[in-house]
Amino acid sequence: MSTEPAVSARSGPRITSLSLLVPGSFTDDDPYAGLEGTLQLFEQAERLGFNGAWIRQQHLVPNVSSAPVFLAAASQRTTRVELGTAVIQIGYESPFRLAEDLSMVDVLSRGRLQAGFSAGVPPTADLLGGLVHDGDWRAYDLSHSRIARLAENLRGGFLGSADTVIPHPSGPQRPRLRPHSPDLAGRLWYGASSLSSVVWAAEHGLHLAVGNISSARGLDTGDFGAAQLAQVRAYRQKFAGTHQPRVVAGRVIVPLDSADATTRRKYRDYQAARRDRTLTPQGGERRILISPDLVGTSAEITERLHADPVLAQVTELQIELPYAFAHEEYQQILSDVATAVAPALGWSPQR
Repeated sequence: MSTEPAVSARSGPRITSLSLLVPGSFTDDDPYAGLEGTLQLFEQAERLGFNGAWIRQQHLVPNVSSAPVFLAAASQRTTRVELGTAVIQIGYESPFRLAEDLSMVDVLSRGRLQAGFSAGVPPTADLLGGLVHDGDWRAYDLSHSRIARLAENLRGGFLGSADTVIPHPSGPQRPRLRPHSPDLAGRLWYGASSLSSVVWAAEHGLHLAVGNISSARGLDTGDFGAAQLAQVRAYRQKFAGTHQPRVVAGRVIVPLDSADATTRRKYRDYQAARRDRTLTPQGGERRILISPDLVGTSAEITERLHADPVLAQVTELQIELPYAFAHEEYQQILSDVATAVAPALGWSPQR
């Protein structure tokens, strides 16, 4: 069970940890420029005092396809900020080989990695599954248990019997995952959007990341805030890990404060184009609920966040940067969040 202090009596957000989630987009004709720009956003986040910087991982589109490779580079451009993945689709990964890559990143970053995952059939499985698994991917286990096996690999137990060794120039070696980062298994996250997934994450001791998309399946509500709040409460009730559970809530936040008039119109148009999808549940039986984007002045956004029932129950906020914005717009959003929005929620920059 969780030992986290009760927070139900809180009347509003008290954010102590602020992170950003970056799309990691680029163009086919110049992928370096986009990737370099994303690395610069990680550097900016550290300068502004953000506690964490996370990268999305996606396949077959012009976004970062290997979070560990990208974060290995980010580990050499930053010194303090946590480095996160949101999320790695475990169905495309070998639980042992991915554990090796994540351990390498954690060592290079001196223990700053926060590794997030999702399970189930990936959305592009019909196109990519056969390439990843060299044949009919439907025969492979793509469930949560694949994450559990990765976590066990990260614990670094020796393979084979007690006398199994591998010849090596420095002398016989007992085989194990290397480099071994002893604490990394306690820094795994699950990107959850349903009641069943948050319960699995809790029962297996993973930290919880919830975002602006949730599912009301299994819940007697069609309201986004009520559904996600029920999931967070269920997670805390079921948490079975030995470490302190962490919960981060992600929201799309786009402040207008220091944007020019043209950029403000762009932001408002972006918000309006996405509004209809937030009005009713999507996806049939899955009952997908989407939180409205928070576009406005810092005062308007802060007022909305103070009314968010989930933020009243967590201490970690993640800023989900929109897709397809310009590098300078991302920089402006981060600056306004760090200087105007987050401090109004109780956050202080980390130096």
